[in-house]
Amino acid sequence: MTIATAYWCILIAALLPYVWVFVAKSGAPKYNNRLPRAWLEKQGDNYKVQRAHAAHLNAFEAFAPFAAGVVLAQLAGVDPGRIALLAVVFIAARVLHGIFYVADVALMRSLVWAVGFACVVALLVQAALRIA
Repeated sequence: MTIATAYWCILIAALLPYVWVFVAKSGAPKYNNRLPRAWLEKQGDNYKVQRAHAAHLNAFEAFAPFAAGVVLAQLAGVDPGRIALLAVVFIAARVLHGIFYVADVALMRSLVWAVGFACVVALLVQAALRIA
C-alpha cells in the first residue's frame, strides 16, 4: 500500500457522514429539506433515524483528527505502508461503526470506535516520535 491509499481513505472518511445522513433522511417518510432540523426533532420515536443522524455527526467528529493524522504522519516521514494500513483499518472501523450505530449494536459500535480512535492516536504519535 502507498500513501495514495491513505489519501483515498481521507476522501472516503470525508464522504462517510453523508452516507449516514442519507440513511437518516431515507429512514422516515415526508423528509422536509426546507426544515431538516425540525423534521429530525419530529422523529423522536424513530430510533433508527436518530441513530443514523448520530452516526452522521460522529463521522464528522472523527474526520478532522484522522485527516490530520494521515497528513502529519506523512510530513514526518512515517513509513507510507504503515500510514496506509492504519488508514484502511480506520475506514473499516468507521464503516462498521456506522452500521453498528444504525443497527443499535452498542457494544460492537463502541469497540470499533475504539479501533478507529487507536488508529488516529497511532498516526499522531508516530508523527510526533519521528519529529522528536
